[in-house]
Amino acid sequence: MKVQMKVAIDGPAGAGKSTVAKKLADRLGLLYIDTGSMYRAVTLKALQSQISFGDAEQLGRLAATVKIELVPGNEAGCKVFLDGQDVTKAIREPQVSNHVSLVAKIPAVRKNLVKQQQDIAAHCGVVMDGRDIGTRVLPDAKAKFFLTATIEERAKRRLQDLKQQGHDISLKKLISEIAERDTMDQNRAVDPLIPSEDAIIIDSTGLTIEQVVELMVQKVKEVYA
Repeated sequence: MKVQMKVAIDGPAGAGKSTVAKKLADRLGLLYIDTGSMYRAVTLKALQSQISFGDAEQLGRLAATVKIELVPGNEAGCKVFLDGQDVTKAIREPQVSNHVSLVAKIPAVRKNLVKQQQDIAAHCGVVMDGRDIGTRVLPDAKAKFFLTATIEERAKRRLQDLKQQGHDISLKKLISEIAERDTMDQNRAVDPLIPSEDAIIIDSTGLTIEQVVELMVQKVKEVYA
């Protein structure tokens, strides 16, 4: 049954996880959960509260007390509410993107948010994307994907998104920032960004969103046949 489907999509920044995951969830009739937006929401709250990103204890408490709601309906994924306020656009600002890895590497933050993510998946079928879904959040999911692309391709996609939002930033700077974020995500002590052993690795460089989604749909139907 569809409600029993658990689909995990992991991968680095800019690989297109959120866009692909939302379309896949629509195709399969499942709930889409953008876990990265939850870490972004905590990061935004830390910035608003002027909490030091070196203060792991305070950030851990923050993650345990803020209220994060993911509401289906946004074309790009979920609408994100932080303590009742719509922060869907605010969490995509460059300042948040540049600090989210610092928040995501903190054990107390991850423990709290992973628990919330697992609670959601315990009650319905989901397509969940992030950086540790297949290895940590949904290790028992039958369908696991690791979506990646070259740094240059990911930077170009991110540049296009930022331009649409009115931001002016060079491609060279974005490549540098994404490479730095990759390093932090891959080398953090807790739940590092690595493909699970049973994940299907998809390099989306040169592929359209529709091609990636179609490939995933076929694989999901195979494992849940």
